[in-house]
Amino acid sequence: MRSFKEIKHDYRFTAEDEQRLAGMRSLMEEHADEVMSTLSLWIMGTAGAAKYFVDESRKKHVFGAQKEWFLELFSGAYDNRHYEKLIRIGSVHVKFNVDAHYMSRAVNIVRNACTGILQRSEEAKEEYTNKVISLGKLLDISLDVITTSYIEEEIKTYSPVYKVRSALITFSEGFSQTMNLVLILALIGLTLGVLGLFVKDVGLLLQGDLTNGIISALGSLLLLWVIIELMNTEISHLKGGKFHISVFVGVALVTIIRETMIATLKHEKPDVIYYLIAAILVVGFVYWLVARTEEKGR
Repeated sequence: MRSFKEIKHDYRFTAEDEQRLAGMRSLMEEHADEVMSTLSLWIMGTAGAAKYFVDESRKKHVFGAQKEWFLELFSGAYDNRHYEKLIRIGSVHVKFNVDAHYMSRAVNIVRNACTGILQRSEEAKEEYTNKVISLGKLLDISLDVITTSYIEEEIKTYSPVYKVRSALITFSEGFSQTMNLVLILALIGLTLGVLGLFVKDVGLLLQGDLTNGIISALGSLLLLWVIIELMNTEISHLKGGKFHISVFVGVALVTIIRETMIATLKHEKPDVIYYLIAAILVVGFVYWLVARTEEKGR
């Protein structure tokens, strides 16, 4: 299955769409029971769909889950957790042999009900149109993911090769998540270490060594800033954002700048200083190229 980031890109689902949907939450919460009532009336009035709800406890559970899914459409958070929930919805429907047709019809009912609510909200035509489009994108994405999970679950049932492939992918994804956790913990440790280094440099200032203290503290602050940027990049990546190589090049650049300042304080040989300055120019040029390329790709 494709990544959620790729799916959202294919539907041109942007940050503006997310903000627009989040802004609709209070209105949709107010009318949630109305939408769910419309959906449940259709389900119970359709023989093929109603047969899955002969048990009252199942009916209560499923209708509650449907309302939870509906409200989550307007949460404003459409990350991998949201993606995994949609996949689970598809898997559960396959488990109970629910025809994919009923899911498509249910999503269409929700779409029409929400459109009617927005029409009654007396908003400007342009804003109303934008909200309908944003909602349509998200509902189409949800149906896409759920339907795809239907297909994959069915393939798993009949294909031993696919079962092995699926197990390998699941293991690889779990291993990747574990490594991401290790990386985050390592960055936290490095942040604490650099913070300790900054405290040590401040101690030099308090002892009266102004020149060394100021330069060293400034270098430590630069390192701290870069590590925080690394953490933000990793967190953004985990949420499905783009991976910024420029941040890593920035680490190298800041490290060389810090070494240059320290070498200058220690009155190193001119050759050493020249090499460091040349390194700053080269890495700085690389950083500019990478940052420019990333900016064009946004």
